[in-house]
Amino acid sequence: MTHLLSDELLGTFRERAADYDRDNAFFAEDLADLQAAGYLGTMVPTAFGGAGLSLRETAREQARLSAHAPATALAVNMHHVWVGVGRYLHERGDSSLDWLLAEAAAGEVFGFGYSEPGNDLVLLGSRTEARPDGAGGYTFHGRKIFTSNSPAWTRLGVLGLDSSNGTGRRGGGPRLVHAFVTRDGGGFEILDDWDTIGMRASQSRTTRLDGAHAPADRVLRLLPPGPSLDPYVLGIFTSFEVLLASVYAGIADRALELAVEAVGRRTSMKTGKPYSQDPDVRRRIADMALTQDSVWLQIDGITRDLDASASDSTLDRGAGWFRAAAGLKVRVTEAARDVVDQAVRVSGGSTYFSSSELGRLYRDVLAGIFHPSSDDSAHATAAQSLLGPLE
Repeated sequence: MTHLLSDELLGTFRERAADYDRDNAFFAEDLADLQAAGYLGTMVPTAFGGAGLSLRETAREQARLSAHAPATALAVNMHHVWVGVGRYLHERGDSSLDWLLAEAAAGEVFGFGYSEPGNDLVLLGSRTEARPDGAGGYTFHGRKIFTSNSPAWTRLGVLGLDSSNGTGRRGGGPRLVHAFVTRDGGGFEILDDWDTIGMRASQSRTTRLDGAHAPADRVLRLLPPGPSLDPYVLGIFTSFEVLLASVYAGIADRALELAVEAVGRRTSMKTGKPYSQDPDVRRRIADMALTQDSVWLQIDGITRDLDASASDSTLDRGAGWFRAAAGLKVRVTEAARDVVDQAVRVSGGSTYFSSSELGRLYRDVLAGIFHPSSDDSAHATAAQSLLGPLE
């Protein structure tokens, strides 16, 4: 397994993480170090100047980063998602995002501007208005939330709805517009509203789009609202869910490590022995470890198939990727919450203090329930795959 981040650098990230969390500060120094290490080009093919790691290898690297600095990992994850989409398309003969791969290798930072308040359709619809500019491009008008890397992105992927009934573009009917805008192009406002209980360094602030412009060559897809098997959509969904799962798996890996250290250090007044000799504690530790074993079997299995499916059609699940990826995200984030909870229970009351690393992980891991896919939507996807759509 290839590692781009040294243990020494990861240790530096862990030292900074507590300060970023306390100060509600962006991970600017971490980002500079990640750029210098070539980490933003992790999944960029070597032909484009990147490191050429697979999705499976990148998931493992993201977990290592998350075990040291969860909020840093979560924020840079959104950049990796876009690189993952570009790689997904490139490996399947679609060059429409090759420019993104080249720009990522050159140091551009990509943000993910899709989430919207009250939009439970996610990729299937949008509250943001996409207005055609008459030359094949669009301006975007709406509100995006949880926009990670807000202080630093230079390119923002956005989704909007064009309801102009074909004015200024080919074809009739509303279309979902997938495009990219640039930071220096303006037409947006980033609110300073990120004051959360966890994942604070990600600074995933609200973004108001009011005329942000994507020229025709940065409009990637015009798709009918609703479910789609377009490779662009599949690439977004699978990259997002899998890489997100790896971040929370990394948090759980670290929580298990801290729990093992704590029970070896703490001594029971009742028995005079370390808590590592308490049968109930040992069972909790074992349960955490068995959970993590299954988590990594799932992540490794799905990423291996996704990597190989580009050249082996027998591994391509088609629409089945939605069920697989959504299920993975939900299972891993729920497992991570349980592992961290168990770690807190065996580690004692010191974890309740804000200075505790495990206490911070307890706050950070909670964010997993707010990312799509939700538990309800994952179950709906699984039910539809087995029972067909609701009538």
